[in-house]
Amino acid sequence: MIRPKDPLAGSAWSTPGTVAGFAESPPNANLVAFANRDLRIGHTRALDIGCGAGRNSLPLAHLGWQVVGLDLSWPMLCAARQRTIDSQLADRVRLALAPMDALPVRSASCDFVVAHGIWNLACSAAQFRASVREAARVARTGAGLFVFTFSRNTLPADAEPVPGESFVFTQFSGEPQCFLTKSQLVSELEAAGFTSESSVPLAEHNLPRPGQLTTGAPVIYEAAFRRVT
Repeated sequence: MIRPKDPLAGSAWSTPGTVAGFAESPPNANLVAFANRDLRIGHTRALDIGCGAGRNSLPLAHLGWQVVGLDLSWPMLCAARQRTIDSQLADRVRLALAPMDALPVRSASCDFVVAHGIWNLACSAAQFRASVREAARVARTGAGLFVFTFSRNTLPADAEPVPGESFVFTQFSGEPQCFLTKSQLVSELEAAGFTSESSVPLAEHNLPRPGQLTTGAPVIYEAAFRRVT
């Protein structure tokens, strides 16, 4: 890959420690199981938005998917590239530097889309919605979508969103990020043409029990959807 300017240079996403941690992270088992069930002859094009160091892209390629992995961190992409070479998967994984809200992918060309820990990084509802619309644009009718994103329950009930925003908050990291309620998430995806997939019902991870102290880790929604229109 020709080395471009790293848009995330100087941020935590491009530091050697963060990149190494992502390279060592295991894949999401529920994502891989859903992708395995969704794999069909003639429908093998997968898109991993915010692929990082390839934690999910490589397992998808192992299953038989032809994967396009996109990220804004050049060091992450370099790590992912080296891992594809080491795993002899370079012919199944293509990587590119690109933002989540402007995907360099042809419309209706993807059979499976992954948005794993990426849409929560949108700094506004407008960017979040643009990213979801882009995922809908590139997904063919019937394509599966796997989502892993921050829940509003990460934050105290009295936390106030950024002025003018409904689900963008700065209290978690100091930076604006998206924390949606369940109804907001489902509504935003339905507006873009996705419907909930019953085989992977929406689950909420790291949710503290009543009276339990928070751990500091984000509460996460995990679910699958299907492109219906």
